[in-house]
Amino acid sequence: MPLRIDILTLFPEMFEGFVGESMIRIAQEKGLVDICLTDIRDFSRDRHQKVDDTPYGGGPGMVMKVQPVVDCIEAVVERDRRRGPIVLMTPQGEVFHQRQAHAFAERADRLILVCGHYEGFDERIRAFCDMELSIGDYVLSGGEVPAMVVTDAVVRLVPGVLGDETSPHDESFSDGYLEYPQYTRPPEFRGMAVPDILLSGHHAEIEKWRREQARVRTRQRRPDL
Repeated sequence: MPLRIDILTLFPEMFEGFVGESMIRIAQEKGLVDICLTDIRDFSRDRHQKVDDTPYGGGPGMVMKVQPVVDCIEAVVERDRRRGPIVLMTPQGEVFHQRQAHAFAERADRLILVCGHYEGFDERIRAFCDMELSIGDYVLSGGEVPAMVVTDAVVRLVPGVLGDETSPHDESFSDGYLEYPQYTRPPEFRGMAVPDILLSGHHAEIEKWRREQARVRTRQRRPDL
């Protein structure tokens, strides 16, 4: 069965281009991934479909209400017999990384991503999620863009999505290093030449050069890795 990714959001139209283009579209056409969008607003019990309210204790902005979000989560869970992690997208969560993307792609049959919005969400929503993820130490207007980031990172690791099955293993972060430099035609451009080793045809030496370049680039650009 395909990996099912449910995205719970107040703005499903934001995902139309994302799910309908490039690799994400191809993955769905191949039957490898099933991306399902659900509008949280549909679960509001307010006649105007209101999903937010002013925060108790005062303060700026509006807070997402617990009832519509939790009702939406529970309804989506029941749509498929498979169970998978319910992930709340929030800047307060664990920072998403390539290891987590691999874990989702390799171990999960299903993934449920919950997108917050407005000033924040009722704290009680956390109790209905299995984990919280952030894509970095900055604040966005909602969880939609982070959900797209997680979806893209996971889908490309699903076997069969990429044309070359070795591609995900040669990329940055796949083995703890940044990716080695890449070149293609022409061999020389405005005085900048492709390294001779890549034109030599000696595959063992090329692989050795790539490993060393990956280490050098990582030390220079991301010593924290």
